[in-house]
Amino acid sequence: MSETGHRTATETRSTDGDTRREIMLTLLKHGPVTASKIGDHLGISAAGVRRHLDILVDEGLAEAKAHRRRPSSGAAPSRGRPAKEFRLTDSGRGQFGHGYDNLANLALAALRDTGGDEAVREFAKRRIADIVRGISPADVSDKSVEATARALAEAFGDHGYAATVTHAAGGVQICQHHCPISNVASEFPEICEAEHEAISDLVGVHVQQLASIAEGHGICTTNIPLTPINHSPDERSGS
Repeated sequence: MSETGHRTATETRSTDGDTRREIMLTLLKHGPVTASKIGDHLGISAAGVRRHLDILVDEGLAEAKAHRRRPSSGAAPSRGRPAKEFRLTDSGRGQFGHGYDNLANLALAALRDTGGDEAVREFAKRRIADIVRGISPADVSDKSVEATARALAEAFGDHGYAATVTHAAGGVQICQHHCPISNVASEFPEICEAEHEAISDLVGVHVQQLASIAEGHGICTTNIPLTPINHSPDERSGS
């Protein structure tokens, strides 16, 4: 193969790998979802998406299930083959990593042995402070609370959490579709507690954890009601 041909083949494999990774990330955040919706989201053809999905299914990283659309009121039921929806398998989710779980568990266990529970809590607070550094606290407006929630989701996403923000009745929710340290968090709940304290401090309202990957759910969901609480200066400074 010529140098040009070799370079073209290498670039094609690289591009395919990047596209497949984006498809897997879309499945992680939005699955189960159809090939056409993935294509709309990524700006590529449904046929191109299906080619990648076939490979992911063959490799055991994704799975398909039939999805029949519900007809609108008064409409005749659709005929023909139902559309397929795709989602990641456990193996596919595992491709996004779990952050040296065994080493982290051993290190935190040693920290607890030498410094007690308070030492673990202090470590958890420092860790989340690094993640949310630079995010400005919300003011009392609903718009500001939602903007801070989206900044938090972006920060979590940058650290492997595949986070999104959705609207819910009376508020918004931060949804973490993957937790890179879920096994560690299940052993050391101080990590999740510190995350929720940081979220609450930044959005300025009490938040509620509705689901947790560390507790066996498929997603971590933190509900943020749009009902502001007036913090005193002492509360905001943490004293």
